[in-house]
Amino acid sequence: MSNFPSDKPVLVTCGLPYANGKCHIGHLRTYVPGDIFVRSLKKQGQEVTFVCGSDAHGTPIVVNAEELKITPTDLVNKYHKHFDSIFKAMEVEFSIFGNTDSPTNHSRTESIVNALIDRGYVYPQVIRLAYCPHDERFLPDRYVEGICPYCGKPARGDECDQGCGKHLEPGEIKNAKCRICGNPAQYREQEHFFFKLSSFGNFLSDYLKTLGGTANAINYAKIWAKELKDWCITRNLEWGVRFPGHDDLVVYVWVDAPIGYISFTEEWANNTGGDWEKYWRGDSRIIHFIGEDITYHHCIFWPAMLKGAGYTPPWAVVASGMLKIDDKKFSKSRGYVVWVDEDYLDHGFHPDLLRYYIANYTSHTKELNFSWKVFQDKVNNELVGALGNFLHRTQHFTHKNFGNIPDGRVDQEILDKIKATLETVILAFDEYEFKKATDAMMELAQYGNAYFQSFEPWALIKKDKDACARVLLNCLQIGKALILLFEPILPGNMEKAWKQLGLPGDVHTARFEDALIEIPAGELRVPEILFTKIEDKKIKEMEAILDKRTKIALSKEKKHEAKERKTEITYEEFQELDIRIGKIISAENIKGSDKLLKLEVDIGEKRQIVAGIAQSHNASELVGKQVVVIANMKPAKLFGVESRGMVLAADVEGAVLLMPEKEVKEGTRVR
Repeated sequence: MSNFPSDKPVLVTCGLPYANGKCHIGHLRTYVPGDIFVRSLKKQGQEVTFVCGSDAHGTPIVVNAEELKITPTDLVNKYHKHFDSIFKAMEVEFSIFGNTDSPTNHSRTESIVNALIDRGYVYPQVIRLAYCPHDERFLPDRYVEGICPYCGKPARGDECDQGCGKHLEPGEIKNAKCRICGNPAQYREQEHFFFKLSSFGNFLSDYLKTLGGTANAINYAKIWAKELKDWCITRNLEWGVRFPGHDDLVVYVWVDAPIGYISFTEEWANNTGGDWEKYWRGDSRIIHFIGEDITYHHCIFWPAMLKGAGYTPPWAVVASGMLKIDDKKFSKSRGYVVWVDEDYLDHGFHPDLLRYYIANYTSHTKELNFSWKVFQDKVNNELVGALGNFLHRTQHFTHKNFGNIPDGRVDQEILDKIKATLETVILAFDEYEFKKATDAMMELAQYGNAYFQSFEPWALIKKDKDACARVLLNCLQIGKALILLFEPILPGNMEKAWKQLGLPGDVHTARFEDALIEIPAGELRVPEILFTKIEDKKIKEMEAILDKRTKIALSKEKKHEAKERKTEITYEEFQELDIRIGKIISAENIKGSDKLLKLEVDIGEKRQIVAGIAQSHNASELVGKQVVVIANMKPAKLFGVESRGMVLAADVEGAVLLMPEKEVKEGTRVR
């Protein structure tokens, strides 16, 4: 039994594309199924609003804009227009496509944050943050690189992106360095603001028991809900939504980005005379289509924030599996990427073909692998060989021999088959099983081909023209049903097919149930071929483009590795280093730095050396210890203090000083 149509307002959203780069096939893993689902709801008579927009804030936007020497606004506008045009080209029809930097989103975010503050769910706390003394600024999120405190892998400031994948709070990352200048970061104290996520444990436990959507989202969320940490929701940036009462802070992008769902609904309501509050403050069904990698934000953080501010939490969260390219992990840096414009649309491929591939390749929650050869196979064998072949051969034969749709009644057997297919498809859509739905549709097309073939109308028409007409009428009824069923997947081509069949009205507003209304006698147009085979030559061309891209990326990676690799040196070159044993005579902290110590070291002569070991060593405990020193380092000034040498230490979790096995005379050379 279908969950739809519903008497409750239905709002469908898609995770916001980040306005920081071009659209690739991985993006469409979310937006195409979201569009298909919305179209399927409309085909069931459901009124539904479909919202999305550009995610315009956060440190990557600022970092990229700085590198390109343009403003964040210019960068966001560029990619906002890009995504908007790509979605339209791919027949993804949002009710509105907004932008989180809009005045509406700034206003709604400030309103929600103030509500959370008023209700006691936001509190201040002084924390230690990475600070770059070279650039003289605090380093939020992706301005920081370092080591994950949980697994020890390289990580960025807000996430262990190369290891365990854990979200990292400000200040957690180890061995922090500035991503821009590459210099080591210091840690300094500053007041920031936290959301009391830990207060929502009971709410989330109960909420997740009733949350709809896909199991890959809900099951993970149930585990995460057992261990909740408060979230720091402010950042040191000039770009973003100002935190109320603090001009030096903006709210974290994962606060204002999902609030975009609300503000876009507001803007849609203002444009159409609708009511945004019936969705966000009423008994509604809010359904989020997202990528699996942002499940935590949508199933834990976002519902808690909505509950705390007095808004309606999501009714369902639908998370898609990730993407591979030719069985390789998706990676822009390594060239395993297919861009929607230059690699697909610009080569003349119809958007319907890729929409079908995304819907039919595998279950929505499983990993989707994109291969040009598999793409060719699905187009040629399924869209051309099964669906296209049935629609064209039926209409062509009927037009050639009758000139119009024959008068008569459709056999009950045919209507029963269509009804059974309808029930399977609708149930599959309600369960977000797009492959199951499209498999059922394609099975009906294959049934139609088998039915046509079994009655041999080319022979039957010579013996019994009336009997032939009944067979063709049944086939045309199956064709009508297929057009209605496939419209959410193949909207462009099914619009053409509907017109060719001479059916009245708009295929996009016609309902699934209309498939059971018998097709009326009437004019039949000369059919045009809807789908054409993709030739091997074209696939080889596309594979060559991908292969060239991956080779270029691999070459760049090898050059980078070679650059990073330490150069081998000879013994004579090593001898040029003046390495001596020294004894620390005095040690003191340097004012203004929590990382540096000023040392006086006897290396056969007294030297003043600045060492970055204040966080791992107490100054008073160092006096009298012997250390290893490079004596012929070029003098440098750090925090205004001259340093003439370098104390050697192992760079692990805190500096570990190198010391001689036993005490030797100060100034002894290391050879």
